[in-house]
Amino acid sequence: MNGFFDMPSDLQNTYWGLIGLHLRNALIPVLIGLLVALPVAQLCVRLRWLYPPVLWVTTVLYAIPSLAFFVVLIDYTGLSETTVMIPLAVYSLVVFVPAIVDGVRSVPRETLDAATAMGFGPIRRYLQIQLPIAAPAIIAGLRVASVSSISLVSVGMLIGNQGALGNLLNSGMIYNQPRLIWLSVIGTAVLAIVVDALLIGLRLLLTPWMPRGGRPAPADRPGATAGAAPEEATL
Repeated sequence: MNGFFDMPSDLQNTYWGLIGLHLRNALIPVLIGLLVALPVAQLCVRLRWLYPPVLWVTTVLYAIPSLAFFVVLIDYTGLSETTVMIPLAVYSLVVFVPAIVDGVRSVPRETLDAATAMGFGPIRRYLQIQLPIAAPAIIAGLRVASVSSISLVSVGMLIGNQGALGNLLNSGMIYNQPRLIWLSVIGTAVLAIVVDALLIGLRLLLTPWMPRGGRPAPADRPGATAGAAPEEATL
C-alpha cells in the first residue's frame, strides 16, 4: 500500500485533500439548492397554479447538459469551482421542489387548522408544523440530490481540473496509471454511500415517530392485543 495514494504533482493536492474538495464542491450546491427550493416550494403550495410552470422550468434546466452549462458560465465565472457548483445547484431544484411540495401538501388540514387556532401565523406554521412533518420527503430528496451531485462533480475535470476526484481520471489516462482511475471511481462511490448513510441517520434522528425498517408492528408482537394502539401513532 506504500505509495498507493501518492498523487501526481500537477494535481497540487493529496488524495485526502481531493476527497475534502470533492465533498465541498458537491454538497455546497445541494445546500444552496435546498435554500432556494424551500420558499419556491411554499409559493407553489400556496399558489397551486404556479407549481406546473415551476416544475416545467426546473425540468428543462435539468435537461441541459452540464458541458453546455459550463460553456455559458465560463465567460462569467471562469475556470473555477463556481462554474461547477452553479449547474449542480440548479439540477438539485428538480428534486427538491416536488419533494418539498409533496411533503408539505401531505400535512393534514386538521393539523393546520389547529395550529392556526393556536395563533400560528403562516411563516411560523410553515417552519414549526409543515416542514417537520414533511421532513421524511425532504430528506429523501436530499439523498437523491446529494448522491447525484457527488457523481456529477467529476465532470469538472474538463474545465481546468475542477473535478476534485474526477481529476484522477484524467491523470490516470495521461500517465497510464490505472491506480489513479480506481482511486477516483472507488473514492466517489464510497463518498456517495457514506453521505447517503449519514442522511438516513439524520432522518431517523429528526423523525423518531417514523417506523424503523424491520421493526415489527405492535400487533405482530407476541402478546399484543387487538385493541392496542400502534406505538408510532402516539403522537
